[in-house]
Amino acid sequence: MPYQQSLFSTTRADVVDHDRTGGLDVAVDSGFASAERIQLDETSWIVHVHGWLSGDDELMRHLMAHASWEQRSRWMYNRVVDEPRLTAEYPVITEAPHPVLRHLADELSGHFGVPYSRLWMNWYRDHTSWHADRPADKLDHTVIPVLSLGATRRFLIKPDQGGRSTVIVTHGGDLVVMGGRCQKDYKHSVPKQKTPAGSRLSLNFSPQIA
Repeated sequence: MPYQQSLFSTTRADVVDHDRTGGLDVAVDSGFASAERIQLDETSWIVHVHGWLSGDDELMRHLMAHASWEQRSRWMYNRVVDEPRLTAEYPVITEAPHPVLRHLADELSGHFGVPYSRLWMNWYRDHTSWHADRPADKLDHTVIPVLSLGATRRFLIKPDQGGRSTVIVTHGGDLVVMGGRCQKDYKHSVPKQKTPAGSRLSLNFSPQIA
């Protein structure tokens, strides 16, 4: 995977370009200057980019108001239950609700060498159970960036067959990239917490997967 040449660049590019961000006061750390790599095993890794997107609160407000959110349901054991989140899915990212999302996808594609053309967004009011991301889990090796907006939460990832969890604390604007065999050999979650948490959006970027 052609992703590592500029992974730990010390150059930070946070100049707001309103032509590319569609008028929102957001900026991307194009140099990935704050990237922290976590090697899970020989074939799986995570990169946590602290504060990759500045002005994330403005983007979050826009998406909460304008994205095509829907409540989905799924089978659990012998009954259908509502998922504990709202979902907005854009199989073609050019149809996403704001041009800044295409700008983010372009930045990620240029850095990781993956054509990110699909966007899956989730609006969490609580927690997520252990899971791998679909349809990325169909492939042996993937590089899947997830951008967090909103509340600070703990992100846990552990081997699919059991074992200790690796814990990452994500803040609004942080980027977590799961690479290698993460989607095949690991599961991740955002666990419940005792104190009430604010809303959080996760923006999952992926290539088209047949």
